[in-house]
Amino acid sequence: MKLTTKRFILRDFSDNDLPEFLAYHADPRLRELYGPGENTPEHAAELVQLFKAWAAEEPRQNYQLAIIRLDGPLVGCAGLRMKDAAPGEAELGIELAPEYWGQFGYAVEIMKCLVDYGFSNFGLAQIIGSTVSENTKIARLASAFGATAIERDTPAWMAAKGWRQIEWQISRSKWSERPSNGRL
Repeated sequence: MKLTTKRFILRDFSDNDLPEFLAYHADPRLRELYGPGENTPEHAAELVQLFKAWAAEEPRQNYQLAIIRLDGPLVGCAGLRMKDAAPGEAELGIELAPEYWGQFGYAVEIMKCLVDYGFSNFGLAQIIGSTVSENTKIARLASAFGATAIERDTPAWMAAKGWRQIEWQISRSKWSERPSNGRL
């Protein structure tokens, strides 16, 4: 699978992506956002293998794609996952290497691409996402998309840090109501 935006190619993972994926997963700022046992190099390598396995499934229900800048480097991953979601729903996730957090409008461009693709190609009624309460950048982005936020049961490791688990949701109708002026 391959999607293209103004600055990125979103495509299935290959073994060649592993070194860059491991490198940004080693950053303590990103590792802090993972739960116990999930913030290791081994877990990061297992994720790439999982993403590759999803790409080979028939019928395919999960799309976790490498985000490649047109000038070459891997800057993160993003995807739509429908396998464990309610019918007509997908979970959207985006992860950028910490050096790209809050800069350049990368997340806006990537999320818009995936939300458009999800509603246009999968007949989805709703797209959801999950984040920690401390991730204010995602909260602002989800709000700009017209999403609503709902607090969910918080895993113990998040609660120990004083965080809460937040789910944001956007319906197809809400997405189609947004201004078509080139902005979200």
